Amino acid sequence: MYAIRITEPGGPDVLSWSEVPDPVAGPGEVLVDVTASAVNRADVAQRQGAYPPPPGASEYPGLECSGTVAALGPGTEDSGWSVGDPVCALLSGGGYAERVAVPVDQLLPVPKGVGLTEAAALPEAASTVWSNLVMVGALQRGETLLVHGGGSGIGTFAIQFARALGARVAVTAGSEEKLRACRELGAEITVDHRSEDFAERVRAEGGADVILDIMGGSYLDANLRSLRTDGRLIVIGLMGGRGAELDLGRMLAKRLSVHATTLRSRPVEAKATIVAGVRDEVWPLVEKGAVRPVVDRAVPMRNAAEAHRVLESSAHTGKILLTL
Repeated sequence: MYAIRITEPGGPDVLSWSEVPDPVAGPGEVLVDVTASAVNRADVAQRQGAYPPPPGASEYPGLECSGTVAALGPGTEDSGWSVGDPVCALLSGGGYAERVAVPVDQLLPVPKGVGLTEAAALPEAASTVWSNLVMVGALQRGETLLVHGGGSGIGTFAIQFARALGARVAVTAGSEEKLRACRELGAEITVDHRSEDFAERVRAEGGADVILDIMGGSYLDANLRSLRTDGRLIVIGLMGGRGAELDLGRMLAKRLSVHATTLRSRPVEAKATIVAGVRDEVWPLVEKGAVRPVVDRAVPMRNAAEAHRVLESSAHTGKILLTL
């Protein structure tokens, strides 16, 4: 098969469309013929040499895909899946390829009303958002969620999901075009982080109960200032650095909590729990149209370097897909 290899750590040009050995389905795995994958910030970090795949995962980038079941591995014969089934999947790696081996419990059916290619935009965002807002943040109806990077794939999904839960949504983004897209998806409070102090604005609007943060260190103090009493800060990215001073006094006074989570390195069993929750609680919202994948553009997979350049420039809203 062909896959995108990272020839050495570096810029987008180190991504090479190369002939590589076919994957083999191990116990509890199925093979999927890939129709599309999607580009995530983690793929960029892996390309740069800063985020290696976990032990046992494919060396090729790609944390989600859509396609059709090509073969059932040992122990999956009674899983309910059959060769030819349309699926999408949460991966630990390997989505930038013509075929990938997937733990059977990380497969999802393609939601009704969503095309097979478009479905590649769903697994990583849905799993990240559901696990963090429901399992970790316990976001409730009537609470306020602040999403940083509202125009990203995670952000556009989080806005819709939180609105479907009955929460009020605030977002930050870096252009009026992205803020407009966020409002169209249901965000009520939109902040241009280039020209506004988001903490002052969010506090003026009553504060946030939950914050989904991709920035890390550079936003830590402002995030804590933005939270209401009993607020929860969930850090899922470190685009603004990994270190900052933590004001424990503010945390004690307001009973705040800070959580930091990743998805890729979790054990298979933990991912299976998340995928099952997504199937039960998120897919019905997708199928009734309350949540939809937001796709900025689709790029041929062999041109993955172009897709990475777009992602790194932040010149996109929603997901960038790689298609075969």
